[in-house]
Amino acid sequence: MKKYFLTIILSLLIASLASSQDYKTGVGLRLGTSIGGTIKHFVGEKSAFEGLLTTRWQGVELTGLFEIHNNAFDVEKLNWYFGFGTHLGFYNGDNTPWGEEGVNYTLFGIDGIIGIEYTFNDIPVNLGLDWKPVFNLTGYATFWGDALAFSVRYTF
Repeated sequence: MKKYFLTIILSLLIASLASSQDYKTGVGLRLGTSIGGTIKHFVGEKSAFEGLLTTRWQGVELTGLFEIHNNAFDVEKLNWYFGFGTHLGFYNGDNTPWGEEGVNYTLFGIDGIIGIEYTFNDIPVNLGLDWKPVFNLTGYATFWGDALAFSVRYTF
């Protein structure tokens, strides 16, 4: 049993050293115009998938994003990123500034994202700031460009 455990630990260590990314997976909180959770997982040297589960106007929204990361300003552990994805949201018009009273809305649309993030050396924490504009295709077809957010993630 100890041999298996040691083999797994060494494999993870080698894999983390071989990657140019600062972390493989990050899980945390997203705070901004919407509030919720974020999980980001790198699938390549510069590419990652990010999932968001957020709430706004007492509704709930699930978002999936594909992102490309690059170093920013030649500063170690500072990366900028951009990407695209899709969202599905559920809202009650009674609680939104745009909906009709008594009407439930199911929104589906496309998302963009651009941001910057920093991963600390000594602690497993990542901080990010991004802008995520969306265009709702169904439910309430409109553009929302106000989605600014700050994310704090535990990285491993």
